[in-house]
Amino acid sequence: MTLPTTQDPISKTIKTGEINTLLVTRLIDFGVVLRAEDEKEVLLPNRYVTDDMTLLSLVGVFVYTDSEDRLVATTQKPKAMLGEFNFFEVVDYRHYGSFVDWGLPKDLLVPLSEQKSHFSIGKSYLLRVCLDELTGRLYGSQRIGRWLENGFGKVSKYQKVDLFIIAKTPMGYKAIIDGKYEGMIFSSDVFEYIKEGDRKVGYIKNIRRDGKIDLSLRAMNAQLSDSQKILDELTTHKELAFTYKSDANEIQNRFQMSKKNFKSALTKLIEAKKIELTSSSIKLI
Repeated sequence: MTLPTTQDPISKTIKTGEINTLLVTRLIDFGVVLRAEDEKEVLLPNRYVTDDMTLLSLVGVFVYTDSEDRLVATTQKPKAMLGEFNFFEVVDYRHYGSFVDWGLPKDLLVPLSEQKSHFSIGKSYLLRVCLDELTGRLYGSQRIGRWLENGFGKVSKYQKVDLFIIAKTPMGYKAIIDGKYEGMIFSSDVFEYIKEGDRKVGYIKNIRRDGKIDLSLRAMNAQLSDSQKILDELTTHKELAFTYKSDANEIQNRFQMSKKNFKSALTKLIEAKKIELTSSSIKLI
């Protein structure tokens, strides 16, 4: 993924593993020299230079270290930046660690000490991009637990959050919340196809005393949207063979909601005098 032209203010300093907005100060044989506000500089190689990168123009770049551990800039965006999580495919293995493809010319090293199990070439693993403060190098870590915080007191019930699906379990799907916390979407709350690696908008359904977080892919005013789904179906078909006693699987297949939510929405529509319930069906009034 290539970074778009930036309108952001110039970065105060160059930060490894992040997007920096830098000033073009010199054009040289190997590329262009970019500078931050504190006058630190980094090279953007010719392969990434475009015609609109003129002297004193601002450029958005990702900064990392090359094969010789020198800072280098690129207009390509990696699969994950510093502090972010993603699944990465292993492309090489050495006695000191594995290398994974993260979308840049130089593959990302996952040291042996950061692997929870033996890595196999061709397989993908969930990793976090980290920074070695001593060497300035970025690396991948499979030990993601150390980076996830207890969410108790830090998120609110019904709060809208960004989710990254990391694992399927017998109970449902584990997800990372806003890149900081871990939560669970229980199978009973899943009404659409999801898989590991998906990014979704979700909602905090419940926060337990131990900090564990239950998640939902539906807003907490879901009854309103459920009611609208039923009305939309009735607008098309006029009458439907569904009642409070209808089969849960049939309800889920037709309306993408649980039987509990269906009954709640049905009651709401009946009380609002929008639908009529008979012994065998529902229809618009």
